[in-house]
Amino acid sequence: MTEGTDGLPGVFIALEGGDGSGKTTIAAWLAEAARESGREVVLSREPGGTALGEQIRKLLLGQQSGSIRPETEVLLFTAGRAQHVGEVIRPALARGAMVISDRFTASTIAYQCGGRGLPIEPVMATQLLATAGLEPDLTLLLDVPADVAAIRREIRPGAPNHLDRERHAFHDRVRAAYRSLAAADPRRWRVIDAARCLTCVQHDVWNALATAGIVARPRAEATPAPTADGGA
Repeated sequence: MTEGTDGLPGVFIALEGGDGSGKTTIAAWLAEAARESGREVVLSREPGGTALGEQIRKLLLGQQSGSIRPETEVLLFTAGRAQHVGEVIRPALARGAMVISDRFTASTIAYQCGGRGLPIEPVMATQLLATAGLEPDLTLLLDVPADVAAIRREIRPGAPNHLDRERHAFHDRVRAAYRSLAAADPRRWRVIDAARCLTCVQHDVWNALATAGIVARPRAEATPAPTADGGA
């Protein structure tokens, strides 16, 4: 694998998708699978990933967060990202690790611009400030129809946060924004049909990384499922 984003020797992978798409499950599986090859893997999440980021997460997703303004929401997400990049992601990439992040900048564009309707130019400016231009080498979009994701959210443990409780139309806009981002940058994005069985999704995720030259292609899995990368 050649040098990753920003000339750093590590590789940066982001998992994106709506709530209920299976990102957390796939991120944990992918980290463990990559570690089996002897590679250092840093698994993190947003909001979160640092002590400050976890405090911001509680503010954003706690039960009292329903009254938060969209502008406040985007700035808090971005503040957590700035800390995450400086404290976790860049140092890990600098020492050659694989970083797997459950959400990154695309989540802000999809949720706050696509879902909330905030103007994209000022939001993008804050992202550039937070990341200093750092982008994932590969972004995996776990694409699930909003109605399927809603059913998954209803049955998962824990109380729903204020994003979970948004109307169906909000989640449709988020999904559409994600798909637009993926279509605009097919070199860095892969779209995975995550409405299928877990083994199918795992196969396509590993295949996406192998095709990008990030991992070795062979992996002892069941019979490969049809690819579902949306042509990205």
